[in-house]
Amino acid sequence: MTPIQSLTPIQIDDLHRLYREQWWTRDRTLEETRSLIANSDIIVGFADAQGHLAAFARVLSDFTIKALIFDLIVDEPHRNKGLGRALLQTISKHPRLSHVRHFELYCLPEMASYYKSSGFKELNHELILMRKDCK
Repeated sequence: MTPIQSLTPIQIDDLHRLYREQWWTRDRTLEETRSLIANSDIIVGFADAQGHLAAFARVLSDFTIKALIFDLIVDEPHRNKGLGRALLQTISKHPRLSHVRHFELYCLPEMASYYKSSGFKELNHELILMRKDCK
């Protein structure tokens, strides 16, 4: 599969379906999905032979110090085929991110070893994830 850096309207619908299937994104509306696509600095995906979204991730960055990877998702039928690693590799080699000092992401403890195998390390002993709800 070839990486894509923009989504068709059908692929945005596919992404919204993927979001509805994940615990951390299931309450996002289609309008929010469209908005976050439009306002993310970089998006990367892979489409299957029919053009449907098979894997997706997005990045917010200052393009100097940090690039934060969000919403890395691989559709169930396409898992265990290397698409997650391909997303991470595509992001890490993206020309706009070539000067970034740190790539960061959030994950559940059971996913830590997966990301460690791609060069990420745990910082939870140094950082506390904090959130302020606005709605």
